Formats: sequence, C-alpha cells, structure tokens
Amino acid sequence: MIFTGTNAAGETITYRDGKRYLWMLSFIPPLVPLLSYRLYLETHNPLATLIPFVFIFGLIPLLDMLIGEDTHNPPAEVVGAMEADPYYLRLARFTVVFPWVNYVALIAFFGTQELPWWSYVALLLGVGTINGGALLIGHELGHKPDKLNILFGTLANCAVGYAHFRVEHNRGHHTWVATPEDPASARFGESIYAFALRELPGAFRRGWRNEAERLTRRGEPVWSVNNEILQGFALTFVVAAALIALFGWKVAPFIVAHHFLGWYALTQANYVEHYGLLREKLSNGRYQPVEPRHSWNTNHIVSNLMTFHLQRHSDHHANPMRPYQSLRDFDDIPRLPNGYTGMFGLAAIPPLWFRVMDPKTLAWAGGDTSKLNLRDRPRGEPNDLASRDGGSATTGA
Repeated sequence: MIFTGTNAAGETITYRDGKRYLWMLSFIPPLVPLLSYRLYLETHNPLATLIPFVFIFGLIPLLDMLIGEDTHNPPAEVVGAMEADPYYLRLARFTVVFPWVNYVALIAFFGTQELPWWSYVALLLGVGTINGGALLIGHELGHKPDKLNILFGTLANCAVGYAHFRVEHNRGHHTWVATPEDPASARFGESIYAFALRELPGAFRRGWRNEAERLTRRGEPVWSVNNEILQGFALTFVVAAALIALFGWKVAPFIVAHHFLGWYALTQANYVEHYGLLREKLSNGRYQPVEPRHSWNTNHIVSNLMTFHLQRHSDHHANPMRPYQSLRDFDDIPRLPNGYTGMFGLAAIPPLWFRVMDPKTLAWAGGDTSKLNLRDRPRGEPNDLASRDGGSATTGA
C-alpha cells in the first residue's frame, strides 16, 4: 500500500508502510494458549501447559532483546492518509474476538481436564496476562469518538471483566497522568505490589465517580441501564454464569482468577509506563500539559507489533486521538530497556526493578528528586514551579 502526501514546497511524498501486514503478529499471543491446549490433549504431557507463560515472559522479552528497536516514523505528510485507511481499524476490531475465545477455551479446559496444581497456576499466569491484551484493544478502540468503536472496545474490556476501563482511562488517567493525584501513575520507590493495592481500587472508584457525574449531568440516575460500567459488568456476569452452568461451580474460582490477572496485566502496564515521572504545576495552579517526556517509551519491535504500538506511549499521551499506526518516536524521552513483558518480569522482583529503573528515573529528573512523583509525598504537597518561585498553587487538571 502506497500513501501519498504533499510537503510545504508542494512536492509529492510517497511512502510504503513496511509494518502494514506485520501488525498481524498481534494474532500470535492469543493463539499460543490454544496451541498449548491442543498439545496437551494430544500428549497428556502437563509440560504443554507451561507454553503460554514461557512465551509471554520468556520468548517475547528475548526476541525484543535480540531483534532490537525500530525508531522509524512515517513522514508527517502521509500520516493523514494512513489514518484514513480503514485497514488498520478493521484489524484492531477483528482482534476483539480473540480474548473471548481464549477466555472460554481456558475455562472449558479447566472444566474438563484434571491437571497438576502447577499447571493451573502457570496457565492462569500466562493466559491471564495474554488476555490482558483485551484491554490494549479496548484502549485503542475506546479512544475513538464513534459509538461503534466504543462498542467494540467495551466488548474487549468485558472479556476480562474490566468494564470501567474506558471511562476511567479517558476521563481520569489522561487528565491526571504523571501526577500524585493519579492512582494509575506509579511513584518513585513504589513497588509493583504497593502500586497495585493503590491502583486497582483507585481506578475503579474514579471510573465509577466519572460515570456517575456523566449520568447526573444528563439528569439520569446512576443505577440505570445507561450506566456504561453496569452494562459491561452485566455482560461479564452473564457469560460467567453460562460457563458455570456448563462446567460446574468448580470453574468459578478460575473465572475470578482469570479476570483478576487480566486486571493485573493492565496494572503492570500502568506501572512501567509512568514510573516516577511528574508533571509540574504552573504558576496558575494547573499542571503543565502532558508532553512525550511524561511517559516511558520503548521501540522494541516484536512486542510493539504484538501490542498495536502501545509501547510508543509517549506520543499516545501527548496525542491521545492518534491511531496506533502513526504513533511516533521522539529523541528526548525516557526509554525502557526492554518491551513491556520483559519489564513486567523485572517489576515482579522489586530490588531488581529499583536497581535498573531508579537511576534512569533520577537521570530524567536531572538528579533532582523534587521533580519526581515520589512514593512518600502526600497528595497536594507543593512540588511545582510556583512554589519554587515563591507563588502558590492549587490542584488542577
């Protein structure tokens, strides 16, 4: 596919997107669990149940390390044409089916097979993390303004029971990102486990509050069929009830664990995306606009192709409506040393995470900890341009 545009001098710019069909690599992670089940059913060797875990936490980080990064940006003159091409959007919509297939297949597998205890653990960790990819699909589609894409995004989110994601992410996280007020922005010195205890309930409360405010402005009751969060949870509960009816109550704990691990996959992403980074306040008391430097970025090509460029997170937060195919890299932004799943593994061992990431975060702040989103700083404590200049500041978005 050739895209064309015109530069300031009136010259025609032509461009071929070399990643156009490579985005289909996003189909691979959700197919891996199905391969695992097939191999087990053919061999009855429980080692086959380790495949999803090894794939997501071993093979992908290794490939990212070996194959490296892609810093290429499409020419600005053709970005409009790329964004108008429906192929990319259709590809994202099509992937909505995968987390649902994976979810049902996992519960059916657990409901019909007798496995060693470690197989259950390995499959839940591997498949739960892979199915957390439902939220990256919901993330991409949930940023679109039209009802059809919002519907597709909501369906993706409900595959792991995270019905409040679009409301919380769009109206909450994007407003308060990289500030002490944001439960979805990790603080410097905060472990992934401390962050999860703050982020998981905090994100739900903020999402519910934002949806309640929306309905109240429209003169509608919060507990109504028009509540987007209740709609999503209703779908989640109906599907869970159907699976329990088919396979018995023994699968109920696995359904809960699957959804929790899908939530935790998003928590891991939020943790690595903004760890320690801080937007300062201006003299008017409002936070400075979000810039690419307020998100950790990675250009590791393998994991980026499998996650619809989610890892070019710096451009996403600076330009939330920009679709995945045209997200850009920048020179002066904080960079992660591996793709997301490699960083998830590092975060799981806090001493290793701090050893690797704290020096990088301090370097981003020029060695000045007052410029970091610190673990021990209470919300609302001055940490801004105004206070350093002798002024005053109030919380703002």
